[in-house]
Amino acid sequence: MTENLDLPNENEDRERILLVDDEASIRRILETRLKMVGYDVYTATDGEEAVNAFNKYNPDLVVLDVMMPKMDGYGVTREIRRTSDVPIIILTALGDVSERITGLELGADDYVIKPFSPKELEARVKAVLRRTSSREITSPSGGKVTKNVITTGNIKIDTARRQVFRKNERIRLTGMEFSLLELLVNNSGQAFSRNEILQHVWAYPPDHRIDTRVVDVHISRLRSKLETDPANPELILTARGIGYMFQRIS
Repeated sequence: MTENLDLPNENEDRERILLVDDEASIRRILETRLKMVGYDVYTATDGEEAVNAFNKYNPDLVVLDVMMPKMDGYGVTREIRRTSDVPIIILTALGDVSERITGLELGADDYVIKPFSPKELEARVKAVLRRTSSREITSPSGGKVTKNVITTGNIKIDTARRQVFRKNERIRLTGMEFSLLELLVNNSGQAFSRNEILQHVWAYPPDHRIDTRVVDVHISRLRSKLETDPANPELILTARGIGYMFQRIS
């Protein structure tokens, strides 16, 4: 059975985290630390328990190990993404780049490499929750959106509700996908390097070492959802030698 099925001290005002890992020592340490900093925490020991717990508790964020019995983290991510855009942070082994990229391609928002410190995970949880629940992103130039709805071609971007539409049909984006799109749209025509994007959207410090393919995968996901021809994008362009930029079309 899933652990922590009943939490009598649960506070509805606190954000809820589903923590999934088959290693009991990791679950205990992370559960304790996350509770100490103010989250309600549910735990699961394998993929099947994770899906059941997710459907029951509707958490605000999922911390998910990749290698687990019954259903691995990829399978859990697929199941969650069928119905929900809730942020997912995957826990992945050091040096296994393909594992991290696969998780991101399936819809994970961020990753933390094992072994890691609880403090590092706390920072990633805080940053992702802040970005995915935020209603406004500050542009590097200090600019602000003057309208709640931005229209470019047949795409409408509602910055207040954090929703995107094509011809009045909603396009589902994860919270981090929307924050990335919002940064680029708010600074249309300005090219951002991958490191700059990681700092502004993922809140990584300038000296933090991370695989910048996190950005590439998210750009690819956005293009697949927004572009008429993702292989020949018209909205989210590659700025050669720099990174990426957004180009509005009439």
